[in-house]
Amino acid sequence: MARVEIAVKGLFATPVAAVEVPGAAAFNAELERTILDRRAGTSGVQASNAGGWHSDRDIATWGGAPIAVILDVAKGVATQLTADRDGKPVHPAWTVQAWANVNGSGDGNICHYHPGSFWSGTYYVADGGCAADPSMGGEFEMLDPRGPAPGMYAPALKFAGEDGTSAGSAETIRPRPGLLMLFPSWLYHQVRPYRGTGLRISIAFNLGIATRDA
Repeated sequence: MARVEIAVKGLFATPVAAVEVPGAAAFNAELERTILDRRAGTSGVQASNAGGWHSDRDIATWGGAPIAVILDVAKGVATQLTADRDGKPVHPAWTVQAWANVNGSGDGNICHYHPGSFWSGTYYVADGGCAADPSMGGEFEMLDPRGPAPGMYAPALKFAGEDGTSAGSAETIRPRPGLLMLFPSWLYHQVRPYRGTGLRISIAFNLGIATRDA
C-alpha cells in the first residue's frame, strides 16, 4: 500500500506559564518571616494539604508589600493569556484569593483543582533544597487532562506525533524561589511529598472574574 499523506494537528493543549518574578531575591526573606510568624500564631485550615500548614485565604491583607508585587505579576500574566471568543485582548477586573502553604518533611498536597476561578497559580518563596537535590521530592505535578489515554487498552503504545508520547502522562515542575506558575483552574494538580529537612514555602492563588451588578 502506498504511503499516504496525513494531516495531524495536536489539539486541546493546556496553557501553563512560568515566569521569574522581578526582585524576588530582595523580598523572599521578608515574606518567609511573615508567613512563619503567621503560622506560629494560627492553626491554619485543612484543604488539599496532606500535613503541613495551609493559611487562611487572606494573605493579600496580611502578607505585606511582597504579596502585592507577586499578585500584580500574576494578574498581568493572566491578562496577557486571556482573550475573548474572537481572540481579541481583554482586561478583566480580576478577583484574588491567595494563601500560604508551608510543607515540612513528609508533607504534600493531594490531587485537586480550584473551582470558581479562571486561572490559578503558585509562587515559591523557599524550596527547602528541592531545586538542588531531586531526592527531596516536593515537585509540583500536573495531570494530563486527557486521562490515561492509550494506557487503558495498550500500555506499551503511544500515539505518534509531536505531542503523542506525552498523552496520559504527568508533568512535574521543581520549585525554586522566585518562580511563579499560572495554569487553568480546572487542571488537576498535586504536590509530591517533600523529603527534606527544611521548609518548602509557597503562595497559592486563584484569579476569578469580577461579577457586575445587574
